[in-house]
Amino acid sequence: MNTVQLNRLEGLSEKIFLDRYAMKDADTSHTKVGDLVLVLTKDDPKFPAKEVGEVIERKGQIVTVKLRSGDLIDADVEKLTLTKEKTPEELWDRLAGAMASVEATPEKQKEWTEKFRYILDDWKLVPGGRIAAGAGASDELTLFNCYVIPSPHDSRGGIMATLSEMTEIMSRGGGVGINLSSLRPRRAIVKGVNGSSSGAVSWGGLFSYTTGLIEQGGSRRGALMLMLNDWHPDLMDFITVKQTMGQVTNANLSICVSNGFMKAVKEDLDWELVFPDSSAPEYDKEWDGDLDKWKKAGREVKVIRTVRARDVWNTIIESAWKSAEPGIVFMEYYNQMSNSWYFNPIICTNPCGEQGLPAWGVCNLSAINLSKFYDADNHDVDWAELSKVVRWSARFLDNVIDRTPYHFEENRVNQQGERRVGLGSMGLAELMIKLEIRYGSPESLEFLDKLYGFIALESYLSSSEIAGEKGSFQHFDTELYLQSGFMKNLTAAYPEVGESIRQNGMRNVTVITQAPTGSTGTMVGTSTGIEPYFAFEYFRQSRLGFDKQYVPVAQNWLEQHPGEELPDFYVTSMSLSAEDHIRVQAVIQRWIDSSISKTANAPNDFTVEQTAQLYELAFDLGCKGVTIYRDGSRNEQVLSTEKKEAVVADQDNMDDLDADALLESPACGEFQGEAETEDAADIDLSTMKKISGALAVSPERKETKVIDKEYKRRPQILKGATYKINTPFGMAYITINDLGDAPSEIFLNVGKAGSDVFAMAEALGRVCSLFLRYGDHGNKVSLLIKHLKGIGGSG
Repeated sequence: MNTVQLNRLEGLSEKIFLDRYAMKDADTSHTKVGDLVLVLTKDDPKFPAKEVGEVIERKGQIVTVKLRSGDLIDADVEKLTLTKEKTPEELWDRLAGAMASVEATPEKQKEWTEKFRYILDDWKLVPGGRIAAGAGASDELTLFNCYVIPSPHDSRGGIMATLSEMTEIMSRGGGVGINLSSLRPRRAIVKGVNGSSSGAVSWGGLFSYTTGLIEQGGSRRGALMLMLNDWHPDLMDFITVKQTMGQVTNANLSICVSNGFMKAVKEDLDWELVFPDSSAPEYDKEWDGDLDKWKKAGREVKVIRTVRARDVWNTIIESAWKSAEPGIVFMEYYNQMSNSWYFNPIICTNPCGEQGLPAWGVCNLSAINLSKFYDADNHDVDWAELSKVVRWSARFLDNVIDRTPYHFEENRVNQQGERRVGLGSMGLAELMIKLEIRYGSPESLEFLDKLYGFIALESYLSSSEIAGEKGSFQHFDTELYLQSGFMKNLTAAYPEVGESIRQNGMRNVTVITQAPTGSTGTMVGTSTGIEPYFAFEYFRQSRLGFDKQYVPVAQNWLEQHPGEELPDFYVTSMSLSAEDHIRVQAVIQRWIDSSISKTANAPNDFTVEQTAQLYELAFDLGCKGVTIYRDGSRNEQVLSTEKKEAVVADQDNMDDLDADALLESPACGEFQGEAETEDAADIDLSTMKKISGALAVSPERKETKVIDKEYKRRPQILKGATYKINTPFGMAYITINDLGDAPSEIFLNVGKAGSDVFAMAEALGRVCSLFLRYGDHGNKVSLLIKHLKGIGGSG
């Protein structure tokens, strides 16, 4: 079978490929001249940087590496990442052979090696990160991205057992989801120790702290999702915990919301926060966090307190508005739609939220790169090619289940009992741009309904056909399976799916999901998940460094249409309304048996009331979860838009922009190409000096220092670090961010919120920040230290 060779990866794509997915040589003492390596160029715990280069000389432990930029750097071999694979073709060969190796006969193995190699080629199918990194590379690395483990048993031993399970999974490359609802609330009596419980939220802090300590091979930190059900007495503490600096910083938080709670919100009813009677004889043996099961068994439940549902809801909304957390998962609705409703209830999601899972459930993920299925001749989707790749991809993921190692017997029993897979997509936004369909428009909703309905049809027919050949998953029951909310909708639209399942069975309990695909999508150079592009020119912060990215589909259009603006079907995440995001998510969710990792982006001036309306819209439209990100609601973000740095070393390509335009961040989606540039000699020199003065960069080629007397406006992204210092008023957190090479911003957080100490510290930080960003008059840091040092008080 012929395959198309892909050009060599470049820039950040190559860095991601080599750092995360290419097979490594752990013993870097083997490094020799000519090797392609990743070298650590900035050893910063918060903002490290790595670059790709070739070793051109070695003397003992020190090698000289020629970077892709042409610069030379000396490094110890111990600080190199040495890869055995240099190109995607080598990766594809490895993965195709590994996944086909579980087929029953040599003939089948050869057939499916060729077919898997075909769908992998040119990134038509992009395997999940753990599959790409581990399959055929190591028998110890899990091929599953994430796990949900059972809610902790409500005892010290049970909590420590959960911590041990979480640590073991994370150390092998997996993220973890935990529902904390099994843990008794704060101040509840603990018999045997003559004391009271610190509560579910405090134990969540332990899991979060441990997550921050874990790192696998220097390339991937632990990921954690913590959830709490809406009936738990610690609900309010859970909602607001992240508003205290330093609390639960290494976990995503989500509330499991029931239909009953939403009814109480809409009708302004009271809501009971309850917990089982922990003195009941059955408590220690039977309680596992499932309140419905506990009630159905006739066990006692105590009402701890009664609250107004809208008060709880408003607290959730306000917290999400402030900091994008907690997210919400409509868990009762999720289980109503779940194909495993009759034998394996969903208790939590993975850290990114696209997989609702039972206890010991796993994420088995890959993504179809939709941008590869544009039929230019017919200006349409290449439906035949998409059908083939979807069907073969379903088998690829099913084979992962038999190929991966299982480090917990419970994972093996659960996964081989239900054979859960999650085939998703990336490149949707790029495909829609090629089709000239505006993301979020009424036309786009019709197209998305057709596209994802087609993917659901083909993937379910494929799984059913595999069942006819290899057998159904162990817990398959035809009638019960077809009674799930999702299957009723799917078979009503596509009766042939129901007919195939009745005839052949079903190989996998679920087949489809929508993961964020942030790293893999960036690596292959397309839009991630089902999201629109963040911007058409942006900066990406990761542990590989701070990289500027251009979107080829926009850059190419501008090069072909000089002097013209991008058409209106080039949309970005922030140019859409938040409601558009939710409506797109809802249309796609109709065809997804799991869930969707998607963010509804909103402008900074989006109100709390609008946020509440958005969350209720998501529930009404059938979304299984919702996360909002209001621009600027977090101090740090992975992606940001920012003007080109006005460094005038390249005088031949200077954008014709005024000073304010260079100082302010652009609207998301504004593409700063070179269509409207002119030679620097034609630009008025006084304007150039005004621009460069604001940026402390001289417009003249001679090396003269410009004394800056203008206020430096804050860009959207600043780099810095936070320091933790003990004080008489408690722990102080001091954040210092840099602009260029100098500190420009200070945040001081000490004392209780609302106290005089807290207010004075905040005011002092603001005044210092203003001073640091005003002009360039000597060493301002030294001046601050000189004039503030020694000031003390009674504390």
